[in-house]
Amino acid sequence: MKRKDLALLRNIGIAAHIDAGKTTLTERILFRTNKIRKIGDTHNGNTVTDHLEEERKRGITITSAATQTQWSWQDQAYDINIIDTPGHVDFTVEVERSLRVLDGMVALFCAVGGVEPQSETVWRQANRYKVPRIAFINKMDLAGADFFRAVQQIRDLLKANPLPLQLPIGEGADFEGVIDLIQNQAYTWIDGVQTVIDIPNTYLEDAAKYRAQLIETLAEYDEQVLELFFEDAEQITAQDLQKALRQAVLAGAVLPVFCGSAYHYKGTALLLDAVCAYLASPLDNATVQGTDPETKEAIERATSVEAPFAALVFKIALDDQNRQLYFMRAYSGQLERGATVWNPRTKRKERLSGLYLMNGAERHSLKTVQAGDIIAVTGLKKVQTGDTLCTMDAAILLESIQFPEPVIGMAIEAQSNADLNKLGIALAKIANEDPSFIVKVNSDTGQTIINGMGELHLEVIVNRLASDFGVACNVGRPEVTYKEALGQTVDFQHRLRKQNGGNGLFADISFELGPVDEEFRESEAYEQGKRLQFVDATSNGVIAKTLIPAIRKGFESMLEHGSLAQYKMESFKVRLVDGKMHERDSVPAAFELCAQEAFRLAAPLAKPTLLEPIMDVQIHCTEEHIGTAISSVNRRRGLVKNMETEQDYTIINAQIPLAELFGYASYINTATRGRATANMSFARYEAVPEQVAQSLLVSV
Repeated sequence: MKRKDLALLRNIGIAAHIDAGKTTLTERILFRTNKIRKIGDTHNGNTVTDHLEEERKRGITITSAATQTQWSWQDQAYDINIIDTPGHVDFTVEVERSLRVLDGMVALFCAVGGVEPQSETVWRQANRYKVPRIAFINKMDLAGADFFRAVQQIRDLLKANPLPLQLPIGEGADFEGVIDLIQNQAYTWIDGVQTVIDIPNTYLEDAAKYRAQLIETLAEYDEQVLELFFEDAEQITAQDLQKALRQAVLAGAVLPVFCGSAYHYKGTALLLDAVCAYLASPLDNATVQGTDPETKEAIERATSVEAPFAALVFKIALDDQNRQLYFMRAYSGQLERGATVWNPRTKRKERLSGLYLMNGAERHSLKTVQAGDIIAVTGLKKVQTGDTLCTMDAAILLESIQFPEPVIGMAIEAQSNADLNKLGIALAKIANEDPSFIVKVNSDTGQTIINGMGELHLEVIVNRLASDFGVACNVGRPEVTYKEALGQTVDFQHRLRKQNGGNGLFADISFELGPVDEEFRESEAYEQGKRLQFVDATSNGVIAKTLIPAIRKGFESMLEHGSLAQYKMESFKVRLVDGKMHERDSVPAAFELCAQEAFRLAAPLAKPTLLEPIMDVQIHCTEEHIGTAISSVNRRRGLVKNMETEQDYTIINAQIPLAELFGYASYINTATRGRATANMSFARYEAVPEQVAQSLLVSV
């Protein structure tokens, strides 16, 4: 399969809060581009991208799904790979790994709800990977729709620079069309057919005002537009504005804002034009960054079919036969089906047995994978999410993907002894597919504990065990995943001396143990999941430099075991200041073991505290139920941050410990007779109040 030009390829994701219309938009795009002949809807459970049984039953997206289509813009045929992502906070890992491999994003916002909690989470993820994006304000035909309120929320809550390229003609039931500020004309839809019209007289003043603002903004990013702006703004063409706008979007300087109603096809064609015009192609990143697997030195690889092959595995999924499909993004080079690749992490060769272009659950066989492609692969054996696949003679290690840690867990067991082995195999497959799902065995009770991002996450997995793997399970009550932290810095010295026949183990270390520095907490290393701040302050060779890594490794292993109740450590700092060696018995294993023992003894002296996950909770309720909502927050150790009035309802923004939120969404809905709903997303970990901590530790 030969591609004419990588410049005509767009790898995009559609991301938003739950119920903003992501899957509906994807479905309409596929129909509009003749990719499908029959339109599916989430409430009918027959969409292309929501193809899992659990997704169709619940009417929500659970796992990101890839599809592809084509669109013609300015007489050029573009290939567009689309990843439809979940909106529910429990499945945010799907958004994380999708954004890692995408070149652009359509940020979807509901015209009624505006910027909602998961919108903020998605935005932070896109910022982390520096993904260029455009915005589409959907559902303009719903009662309560407000385009300019949504734009203002984007500016205030996301700290973005929204730049309307369209203005709505009417809102709610009166929504008729949009005004295109670039082309200086309007569009309306009659029986689903897009029609060009003159800008209505009642909108001429607003159109002129916002077009002037658009030109003034773009003049900051393009010299030609700037010159024409001062000489004669009337000479500025649509092509001038599009060129300047694309530069500003790729630089992350502006966020073009479009609007419409995906369900009724209003604005979808114009949005596809914008994807082609303003979002990045693989060539806009001329090189991909990585490291040499052996030397760890930074290296670059050209984004070209001629360069050595390099790809990143960003997702592992199970097909309807529970066989593994490996989704990967190729960044450089090209390979034929059946080719052998190298995995630098495992130092193993892997064979690309099958190459497939995905359309939801459907797969179409390919002969070749090329730079820029997002495809699925079969035949891999020892590959994990985040692994690099490359050629052995030009190895590169691409930046992997950072995943959030689970915040909730519960015990699980098979209902019959005959299913014990099946349960273990099923859990291992799901854990390999979903990096935010972790399985552990409690060493004291022997119980199997499954850990995930929320109640819904674990509920879906338990249902999948029964429906996909035929394993019926008993489950315990969900429990919060706590962490531990150190409250102060202490000085400590520890000596390890063990003798076993002729050879022994000897290590002696003196160190400071305590909380990490604020600088480290704000560093890129911390952002990427590093939790040990280790400082070697020894001098005069009191400990050989070859032994220092073993000390670090010993302390690093203790991040998994706190001193209060064996919860994970949130982070800690070790400053190694002194030590002693024995010429024969001081081996790496001795210093690693010494560090582990030393932590167990020193941590209880450093005022350890228990941390719990705090959730951002947004409650939408009518005025008569404000008291009930606020009271429910107070009773759950929560804090109301602020309140906003929108149309005929009130939005209460609060923060509540996760431990107090089990069943809360159902409770608030029942307590207000269905007139209130609650959404939540993870905010941070925070110290548990002493009285609550004491009761928790007694029960552990």
